Amino acid sequence: MKAIHKIIGVLFAVALMASCSANYHANKNGVPPGQAKKITGAKSAKAYAPGQQNKN
Repeated sequence: MKAIHKIIGVLFAVALMASCSANYHANKNGVPPGQAKKITGAKSAKAYAPGQQNKN
């Protein structure tokens, strides 16, 4: 009986950890704002941030 509880506990822990996921927000080009800033040589990443796109 103890073995069954251990197996169920391990399966529950694995299922709990497998359900976690990280969200990655990038602009429409798939490049984060800081990296887009580095690529273009701009001084600020503000223009590349998703919330700032409609101001242009």
